[in-house]
Amino acid sequence: MSIKTVLCILGVDRWENDIQTAVEFCEAQGAHLTALMITIGGVPALTYEAASTMWLEEQQKEIDRLAEEAKAVKKNLERTALSFDVQQVYTEFAWADEDIAERALYADLVLVGAEAASNEDLQRRVIDGALFQSPTPILINPRMQAVAAAPKSVLVAWDSSDEVARATRQSMEFLQGCDAVYVTLVDPVAARFPNGEEPGSDIATFLARHGVKAQVDRISSGGRRVDEALRQHATDVAADMVVMGAYNHPRIQQRLFGGVTKSMLKDSRIPLFLSR
Repeated sequence: MSIKTVLCILGVDRWENDIQTAVEFCEAQGAHLTALMITIGGVPALTYEAASTMWLEEQQKEIDRLAEEAKAVKKNLERTALSFDVQQVYTEFAWADEDIAERALYADLVLVGAEAASNEDLQRRVIDGALFQSPTPILINPRMQAVAAAPKSVLVAWDSSDEVARATRQSMEFLQGCDAVYVTLVDPVAARFPNGEEPGSDIATFLARHGVKAQVDRISSGGRRVDEALRQHATDVAADMVVMGAYNHPRIQQRLFGGVTKSMLKDSRIPLFLSR
């Protein structure tokens, strides 16, 4: 995947660090930056006329602030030599995912920085929009420093699913420039399907043909959750990025009982490249 357009999601409350790290990433990639600032409005009060009037006034304040902050983002970007555009969206929680998905269609990568990721409502809408309603992968950077445009070490959380196979292909540009790629399987079971008699060997061979320096790490969970084992191994190998498929079980099941994707989004301190 050649990254020529990056869609960076920005929250209206805090965005200065996210835009700076996005600029550094896009400069390194030689990519155009589309900065999308989003305000998710509150639910209107419908019971009393006075309450509804107050809500309309508050809504206008939010719209005005969104315009002011988007203008500030534009002024910030004008000081760079980067190709960019700034867009703003005032939306409701129920429609925010569609607004994000519509714009994600025209980007190679959706970038979510630490400030936007800390807004749980916004992060949830990004996941529901970009991952489930567009073909565009997401790179979530929980760090306050820029994500490495050329990571030295990447962990691929392999489980032989369609989702991680797609994520691996879409992240190939990162993988090919790495010193080491760790194809990591947690408690793999050798079988003809889906992992093969030597779990991980098939994807390692595939990556090697693309010039990727990959090794297979089959690790034991030791009674821990899969996400905990993955995070620890990512730390052990000093991974700059984790590549994984997102939500390879039904979303309702993930929402009710949790899951690896949800836990990694919540607790990872390493940038996550996600695709579905």
